[in-house]
Amino acid sequence: MSTSPRIVSLIASATEIAAALGGGDWLVGRSHECDYPPDIVARLPVCSAPRIDIHASSLEIDRQVKQRLTDAIAIYEVKADVIERLQPTVILTQTQCDVCAVSLKDVQDAACERISSRPQIVPLGAMGLSDVWDDIRRVAAALDIIDRGERVVSGAIERLERLRERTAPLPCPTVACLEWLEPLMAAGNWVPELVEIAGGRNQFGAAGRHSPWMTWDDLVASDPDVIVVMPCGFDIPRTLQEMSVVTAQPAWPRLRAVREGRVFVTDGNQYFNRPGPRLVESAEILAEVLHGLDYGHAGRGWKRME
Repeated sequence: MSTSPRIVSLIASATEIAAALGGGDWLVGRSHECDYPPDIVARLPVCSAPRIDIHASSLEIDRQVKQRLTDAIAIYEVKADVIERLQPTVILTQTQCDVCAVSLKDVQDAACERISSRPQIVPLGAMGLSDVWDDIRRVAAALDIIDRGERVVSGAIERLERLRERTAPLPCPTVACLEWLEPLMAAGNWVPELVEIAGGRNQFGAAGRHSPWMTWDDLVASDPDVIVVMPCGFDIPRTLQEMSVVTAQPAWPRLRAVREGRVFVTDGNQYFNRPGPRLVESAEILAEVLHGLDYGHAGRGWKRME
C-alpha cells in the first residue's frame, strides 16, 4: 500500500491479530469488546455497542440473545457515524458467531449505507486452529504484510508443538470445558485441539464445530477428571460470581473433579474465546491446570475453585 492502512476492528481477536502483525498504529477504531493490547485500544474510538444487557446473569443473557435471534434483530449496533468519521480503508469483522460479536451482515449494512471511504471488509471465521492461522494470514494479506503473517503463524505453531512435546509423556486426564453455565454449554471449535495439545482427553465438543449445548446428565455420566470453566465473555471474577448456578446442582459435589479439587475457573474472555495469537497462552493455561506446569498464568489466566 502506498499509504498506511486505516483499520477499524469490530472483533477483539482481530484487534489482537492486527497488533501482533505490527499494525497497532494503523488501528483507528475498535469494538466495545476490544481490550487488548490495552495501550493500543485505550486510544481508539468505540465503533459498536451491545443491544442486550451484558451484565445480566448467564440465564438472562441466554434468554435475551435467543429472543433477538428469533425476532431477527441484531444483537450488536454498528456505529456507522463514528466509522464514517474515521474513514477506514479496512474493516475487520467475523462470520463465526452472530452471538459473540458484530456480524458480517451488520457491517455490510452499515458500510453500504454510510461509509464513504468504501473500506475493504475482511471477515474472519475460524472454527479450528488451522482456520485461526488462515485468518491471521488473511488480515496480513489485506494489510499487504504477508511475510509478517507467516512469521506470526509459524511462531505460534512452533510454541504449540513445543508444548505438545512437553505434555506427551504425561498422564492424560479426561477434561470437560464449560463455555456457558446456564444453560450448560461445552466448548467446541479450537478448544478440543488445545486440550489435546495440553495433554488432556476432551470429553465434550468437537474440533472445528460450534460449541454444543449439554445437560447435567451428560456431565455426570462423563464424570471427568478435570473441569475447566471458560464462559464466553466472562473474566475470572465474573465467572466466580456465576458459579453458584452450577455448585447448587445436587450432582455437583458428587463429580470426581469436584471431590478431588480439580475444578478451574479461567479468563475465558481474554483467552479461550478469542481466535487469535493468545490461543497459545490458552493452551499453556490448560497445561498448567492439567499437569502443574508453570508458564506464569496462575492467578491471571486461571484460578482453582475453593
